[in-house]
Amino acid sequence: MKFYMAFVNENYLKLPGSYLFSEIARRVNQFKGDNPDADIIRLGIGDVTRPLPPAVLEAMKKAIDEMGSQETFRGYGPEQGYQFLIEKIIENDFKPRGVELAVDEVFVSDGSKNDTANFQELFDLDNILAVTDPVYPVYVDSNVMAGRTGGVNAKGQFDKIVYLPCTEENGIKPALPQTRVDLIYLCFPNNPTGMTLSKEELKQWVDYARENRSIILFDAAYEAFIQEEGVPHSIFEIEGAREVAVEFRSFSKTAGFTGTRCAYTVVPKEVKVYDSTGSAHSLNSLWLRRQTTKFNGVSYPVQAGAAAIYTEEGKKQIRETIKYYMENAKIIKDGLIKAGYTVFGGVNAPYIWLKTPEGLGSWEFFDKLMKDAHVVGTPGAGFGASGEGYFRLTAFGSRENTEKAIERIRTRM
Repeated sequence: MKFYMAFVNENYLKLPGSYLFSEIARRVNQFKGDNPDADIIRLGIGDVTRPLPPAVLEAMKKAIDEMGSQETFRGYGPEQGYQFLIEKIIENDFKPRGVELAVDEVFVSDGSKNDTANFQELFDLDNILAVTDPVYPVYVDSNVMAGRTGGVNAKGQFDKIVYLPCTEENGIKPALPQTRVDLIYLCFPNNPTGMTLSKEELKQWVDYARENRSIILFDAAYEAFIQEEGVPHSIFEIEGAREVAVEFRSFSKTAGFTGTRCAYTVVPKEVKVYDSTGSAHSLNSLWLRRQTTKFNGVSYPVQAGAAAIYTEEGKKQIRETIKYYMENAKIIKDGLIKAGYTVFGGVNAPYIWLKTPEGLGSWEFFDKLMKDAHVVGTPGAGFGASGEGYFRLTAFGSRENTEKAIERIRTRM
């Protein structure tokens, strides 16, 4: 018997019941409904609290005025971004680190979350991917949606994904895959753990990718928060990376663009993928084709605002914002250590990764922290099996709330 109906993409049915941060929001809303007088401090989702820098606001206002004049109005812009912004990105973010890029190797977008999720479209479904564990959920979920990950095992992991555990035994850093993989997702400074790799450590990954013709999808959304010398801000600081890596960058956390939306992805022309005959194809041209088909570009006022980040005044204001958040990170890290917690991260990233006490599970600690201290964080288990027994706090709150949250944890937990 033939059925006539619209069928679902069954890959979506393999996903967890809800996106991690949607589940957090659900639990918080339920708690607030039951406890309307509770003063909840949110240090969970990585959303910023500082406003857009004044230099950005002025540039956006000027651009909006231009959009209101016949002489300076702009309609559709280039899908890959305006050249005035791309040139500033290259001049300020890469050249000082010895990285040379062409204008057509940088693609401006409305968010690195979108780009990291969408980039997998360029690859065959039989490619084997590796992810760190714990991991930013979007890397895994977007591949699940595409049908690249197979079924779910007893640990809640997908059969066709190679997981690279980041445990205390290995310093919360991933080891190289023991088997060959095609695609490798790396995020450094890491979300959720806040850890970084040295140039020597990152070179091992580049060397692995070159030897195995693998491709590294490198998420550098938090590079501006790096405080220590010797920590690479871009994978392209590593020799040979142009042959095997794509890099994702964001203005969200560094310049307050979480609600404004602007980011960019670097796709060197040397990075190749191969068809079934063994013929090579440029990822750069394929991503351009994808973007020109499915994306109409970031609005002109937003790109004008992003370009203002690179003015002298804009740079100064960004440094002040980053300093503010990293001082919050120090307050959280130091306070937790004094309270007896085992803590990672918080030095080169706005994330603090802590071990839950007394053998509590990640979600158990989430509920206890919200109930007893009225503080919300992110359960480590939401980032993968190796995140169980850990918890993430972010430094993106206000100074007042950050200090208040740590005092509550110290006295109530």
